[in-house]
Amino acid sequence: MKKLIYITLVIFSVKSMSGQELKKEYQKFIQAFIDNVKGDKKEAIANIISYPLKRENPIPSIKNKTEFIKRYSEIFDADLKKEITSSKADKDWSEVGWRGIMLNNGTIWMDTDGKLTSINYQSKMEKDLKAKLISSQKKGIHSSIAKFKNPEYVLETSKFRIRIDDMGNDTYRYASWSVKQKMSEKPDLIINNGKWFADGSGGNHNFKFKKGNYIYTCYIIVLGEKGSPPAQLVITQSGKEILSQDAKIVSR
Repeated sequence: MKKLIYITLVIFSVKSMSGQELKKEYQKFIQAFIDNVKGDKKEAIANIISYPLKRENPIPSIKNKTEFIKRYSEIFDADLKKEITSSKADKDWSEVGWRGIMLNNGTIWMDTDGKLTSINYQSKMEKDLKAKLISSQKKGIHSSIAKFKNPEYVLETSKFRIRIDDMGNDTYRYASWSVKQKMSEKPDLIINNGKWFADGSGGNHNFKFKKGNYIYTCYIIVLGEKGSPPAQLVITQSGKEILSQDAKIVSR
């Protein structure tokens, strides 16, 4: 919930500062997108997607044009199509700084080159699929960590496999194994009551987990310098850093 509130506040703060009518050049490709959705022109829409198109974890991302066309109806249900086709390019779409152009409060995001970068909407079909995939995950991991609300991330460093789960009530759980182990095996370490923190307004964030005088921090790097890893694990003991490892994101 805190993540959603944070993202919403960022959007509204930037949007309130702009408030200008969208440029005519942007309106043109947005109107073309609206018309294509109205006509269910899947191939034309597929051509403007910036792949991979991320879906809510654990639903897999859409990797390419062929896959998008196949999964089109999973995303574009009647409600989403109505929101898009009833929108006005000059009124309901707004430029939000470097983040791009959004429909209403961020349902759809496009960049200034006309590429569709994000769809923040979940149809009933996707909700049902998500529930099915979560149920399957719970059966495939060790019984000690089989209860959770939503999966967040699976990270891998050179030594560790880390699983972060949303436990509800703004708390998160950390479970880790040797990178050679499977998640069906008992974790070497489980830490509950972790917290999520925003790192600036660019989307970077971290999860902190405390165990005694140790703090385990998992950084998720959305915007970083060239060559930055997608994630990082940092462990401190009594405020002193004792380990720092780059991590790849296996799933989110």
